[in-house]
Order: sequence, then C-alpha cells, then structure tokens
Amino acid sequence: MSRHTLSVLVENVPGVLARVSGLFSRRGFNIESLAVGPTEHPEISRMTIVVSVDELPLEQVTKQLNKLVNVIKIVELDPSASVQRELLLVKVRADATVRSQVLETVQLFRAKVVDVSPEAVTIEATGTADKLDALLRMLEPYGVREMVQSGMVAIGRGARSITATAVR
Repeated sequence: MSRHTLSVLVENVPGVLARVSGLFSRRGFNIESLAVGPTEHPEISRMTIVVSVDELPLEQVTKQLNKLVNVIKIVELDPSASVQRELLLVKVRADATVRSQVLETVQLFRAKVVDVSPEAVTIEATGTADKLDALLRMLEPYGVREMVQSGMVAIGRGARSITATAVR
C-alpha cells in the first residue's frame, strides 16, 4: 500500500464531510489525515485527505467520490509537486532549570512559543510530519504535558489553481 494525498473540492453545505468519510469507511480504508476548510470561494470547501491504499482501490473510491452530488473536483497531489504542512501545538514542562534548553530547541526547529507559564511553555510548529515528529522527539526528555496536531493541508505548487476551473 502507498500513501496518497487527495485534494477534494466540495460544496460548502452540511453533511458533505460525513458522506465523503463514509465512502472511505464503507470500503474499509482508514483515513490517516483529514483537514477541511473554506477556499477563496465561500461556497466551496477543500478537503485534504491522506489515505494509504493500493492504486486500483483508490481509483475506485475516486470514481465513487466523483459520483457524489456535492463533490466538485478531485486531484491527487504528488508530494514533489505540492506544499504540504501540518500544525502542532505542544505544551512542554519548562521550569527555570531547563527553560533555556527548551527555547533553543524551539529556535532550532523555527517554531515559536505562544504561551508561557512558570512551569511550562506552549509551542507552535508547522511543517511536514517528519519535521514535527523530530521536534517531538527532541522535546520528549523535558516532558510533553499535552499536544494536538492538525491533519495535513496541501496545495499544488506553481500558479495553477484547481479552484479556478471548479467555480460554477
């Protein structure tokens, strides 16, 4: 099985997310990452779906997705031809004895501190899943108290826009 990133343009109406995710579920595919948000057109949302599946079943799911009334366009994004990022918020133990070391790690990964308390700092980082995993490994010895990570968002490189041809 290989990993695929799909950019799916859908009508911005209630129930679309449930129908799309249900289609993957009925096929027995686990969605590794799912991010949904508005586009530059308020009537259209973009779903970025990451799934591990073989080529043929993916083609079948893509054809079924295209049959859904609210799906406008589906594009598989090649990692080398797209920009892909995730967001991580992580709260790390950082009392006076280790705070400077934690802050050095934050700078090394070009992350930023978004909240500070006497016993902890909250860090915001964006990047690829590999970069965020590496940051977490470096912060682990200090004590990760809490974390949340978004799904991947991705967009094709260059001037071409998939929404430009999709607007009705």
